[in-house]
Amino acid sequence: MENHHPKPVENYMTVNMILIFVNLMWVFVVLWSYWGLGIVLILAVFLNHLITRIDLARRRRDAEFDSI
Repeated sequence: MENHHPKPVENYMTVNMILIFVNLMWVFVVLWSYWGLGIVLILAVFLNHLITRIDLARRRRDAEFDSI
């Protein structure tokens, strides 16, 4: 019987970031066309705040693991 080891998976991080950017852009354009620039700015600030909070939570979690 032969051992078939799985091949390493390619890194799709760059492709995923581009896809997220493209999707976010068309959502912003649609929102801008319906409700104006204000709602897009509010959503952008909210997403920025959410990303910052996730980053802080991950840093806190990593700091706890490093101290153990």
